[in-house]
Amino acid sequence: MSQLFTPFTLRSLTIPNRVWMSPMCMYSAAGEGPETGVPTDFHLAHLASRAAGGAGLVMVEATGVRPDGRISPHDLGLWNDRQQAALARIAEAVRAHGAVPAIQLAHAGRKASSDRPWLGGGHVPGSAGGWPTVAPSAVPFGDRPAPRELTEPEIQRLVRDFAEAAERALAAGFQVVEVHGAHGYLINSFLSPVANHRTDAYGGDFENRLRFPLQVVDAVRAVWPDELPVFFRTSATDWLSEHPGDDREGWTGDDTVRLAKELQAHGVDLLDVSSGGMVPDAKVPTGPGYQVPFAARVRAEVGLPTGAVGLVREPAQAEEIVAAGQADAVLLGRQLLREPYWAHRAAAELGDRPAWPEPYGYAVNR
Repeated sequence: MSQLFTPFTLRSLTIPNRVWMSPMCMYSAAGEGPETGVPTDFHLAHLASRAAGGAGLVMVEATGVRPDGRISPHDLGLWNDRQQAALARIAEAVRAHGAVPAIQLAHAGRKASSDRPWLGGGHVPGSAGGWPTVAPSAVPFGDRPAPRELTEPEIQRLVRDFAEAAERALAAGFQVVEVHGAHGYLINSFLSPVANHRTDAYGGDFENRLRFPLQVVDAVRAVWPDELPVFFRTSATDWLSEHPGDDREGWTGDDTVRLAKELQAHGVDLLDVSSGGMVPDAKVPTGPGYQVPFAARVRAEVGLPTGAVGLVREPAQAEEIVAAGQADAVLLGRQLLREPYWAHRAAAELGDRPAWPEPYGYAVNR
């Protein structure tokens, strides 16, 4: 058996293989007003098909913990009973096909109230259904309107929002919850000095900038069962220090190692390692597996399990990442949009027997 298709256990949860579906926003939620952010039959088919396609873990897209925390007015949310009931159908379907259902909880911060990316992704004004944005500091993202700086009571309310959404996720049947701390969204913007200019207990030195992220993790871990894992997605670098001509002080790989140690001490079970998203003009040297070294470093120096993401497309490439100990799993995004049954192809190419659903396997294995 290839390493890619060996089970992986975190706490008491065993995930059947190391091919996982990365959270990807579909910008297709239903509902209006307070009833917005509801998954539809599209989301059910979209996510269940990747479970049937052999992914060991299927993660629901960035799901807003409150209405104004969504990336766009068309994103999923988890703050009411209707959303929870619709997400429960998805979790049940994913488990029925043999995969672990996971969900990413998020607040978009200063990058919230955005349009669908295929419509340009610009800021959506209030007149078009958008809303004012909030952040650790009134530092705009590119040419977007400046966000309002959060007060300390508002920060504490947000901590409770994450915990309440995690409770709903558990009630809906999810077995993994991931805190979204990457890509320039709210939690990530507290971490990076590029976006966090506060001078109170939530800004300034490294420890203060970690305060809100760790409070969120603690609150989620407190309501999540001890036997189930909590993930944290991070941007390992803002891609500023890697370019000598850029004198902005950003988040670095060294910072990520320090963060990983703290997250591990606070009960996080796996670091989902991405990068970038803090500034719109970062120079990112993309290429196959370009973010894998960040996951490998955390795994080697901290001992915290990691997931690797970023242009992982071929089975042999994914197998090498896991077999070489660079990460414990690979999270595929766009490749699973192109090829929902990628995991079955990978198993066949790596010499394993694909775990097709019985109605499919009867036909394809004849």
